[in-house]
Amino acid sequence: MSLRVVAVDLENEAISRTWLTLLDHYARDPMGGGAGLSDYARRHLVDELKSLPTFHGALAFAGDEAVGLINCFAGFSTFAARPLLNIHDIVTRAERRGQGVGQVLLGWAEQRARALGCCKLTLEVLSNNTRALAAYERAGFAPYVLDPAAGHALFLQKYLPEN
Repeated sequence: MSLRVVAVDLENEAISRTWLTLLDHYARDPMGGGAGLSDYARRHLVDELKSLPTFHGALAFAGDEAVGLINCFAGFSTFAARPLLNIHDIVTRAERRGQGVGQVLLGWAEQRARALGCCKLTLEVLSNNTRALAAYERAGFAPYVLDPAAGHALFLQKYLPEN
């Protein structure tokens, strides 16, 4: 399968719709929460992201069909005193998994990170998502460990209710 990767242009309505549809596909998957995007997210996400210069996203196409997406956000490593790029979402359409889409998108993210002068790529993954873990390992990712005696990093969250 020949793939081409296109940076997400949120000003392009067709690209934005395609991107949002794929993101909703991911949100409906058990590894994305299983519920789909909220009505609020579907109505506001594109406009909110347009105002964030830290957003970097891409779509993977097989012919005219969008088969995957990756959403990244620029951050900063205080220890390295350099920017980093966090992969926040990556998805391949369920029927296209195992065909290299994820590896192509991870390659795009690495190229983007290098172009931005980043010291590393980061991501989080559910511990039972063995397929994704294997894909990330193939792409060179490893658990975040500073000192093996201290263990590896965990990703935590705290929801903040609206006022």
